[in-house]
Amino acid sequence: MAVSGFEGFEKRLELHFFGDDPTILQLGLRKLDFESIQQTLQAVQCTVVSAVGNSYFDAYVLSESSLFIYPTKIIIKTCGTTQLLKSICPLIYHAQNHLGLTLSSCRYTRGSFIFPNSQPFPHTSFEDEVTYLENTLPPNLCYRKASIMPSKSSSHSWHVFTATSHESDHVPYDDHNETEPYTIEICMTELDPILARKFFRRPGDGKTGDSAGKEMTELTGINEINKDALLCDFAFDPCGYSMNGMDGEWYSTIHVTPEDGYSYASFECVGSMSMNDDIVHVLRKVVQIFRPGTMSVSTTTTCNSSYKNEMWTRVVVGAVEPLGLKCRSCAMDQFPAAGSVVFQTFSGLRRKSAQ
Repeated sequence: MAVSGFEGFEKRLELHFFGDDPTILQLGLRKLDFESIQQTLQAVQCTVVSAVGNSYFDAYVLSESSLFIYPTKIIIKTCGTTQLLKSICPLIYHAQNHLGLTLSSCRYTRGSFIFPNSQPFPHTSFEDEVTYLENTLPPNLCYRKASIMPSKSSSHSWHVFTATSHESDHVPYDDHNETEPYTIEICMTELDPILARKFFRRPGDGKTGDSAGKEMTELTGINEINKDALLCDFAFDPCGYSMNGMDGEWYSTIHVTPEDGYSYASFECVGSMSMNDDIVHVLRKVVQIFRPGTMSVSTTTTCNSSYKNEMWTRVVVGAVEPLGLKCRSCAMDQFPAAGSVVFQTFSGLRRKSAQ
């Protein structure tokens, strides 16, 4: 907990593993026992509060954000003053010693902290984070790049670090491939105060975090973002909200810090180009639920294609600007064997009374 307020901006870590035993790979990392998961989260300084799974992956709501475990991939994002990068060593250890899996790639992303001076090492600066990553990751991840993607708003710069065990200056791509996966990370500040109040619990409501979370999901319209998704939602006391959604192999997640003065909400999802119409609906619904004054959208794809990057820019702008947010900046960058990132910032939404 920061002295001035709670740090909403998350740190996000994505690790990919590989192995030779096909019987292990069927479930892979999902075979990690809960004690190993708890030990990893203890190093980060957070805990599991709710969980759900399907045939593709397991999703955990944490005391600070979320954890997703696939057979060969782990995604963990945490907010507050958690020490996310300290999860790397235990995850590598458990994957290698319990399952015979080897780390093949790492991606770390985050926005600009609202309370940077409250962050503990190694999150005291992006330089410190990169140094920690460089010293912690195994040497087989030898192709590395760190980048700070700027914007006109210093509060929404985007920090990216990637490391892979193989290099490809030109990742194979097809401009007409609609199955290409993407990850969208949305960070929102200056939430509409009337809408943000919906993420406060009534004193003495007698509800569990799960039941209060379900109530918030329906009250705010979050359940309408993807009506096909299985939702695992949780409301914190006295305020705050987290949700993980599962739709086949795709996940989505929302986290809300609604307090005045440092309100923040994030939305993240994965999908494929064939879901183009769906992502326009998702972007518009997210903006309508939170009505942020400032917002950033980071889109990560697996290929380095100028055509695709420009297309994503148009898709996001076309979805968001009709709702009153103006695109203020756009940056693009490419990462060796790790695809490309398009980073856009928006601001200027005119306030209207909530219905």
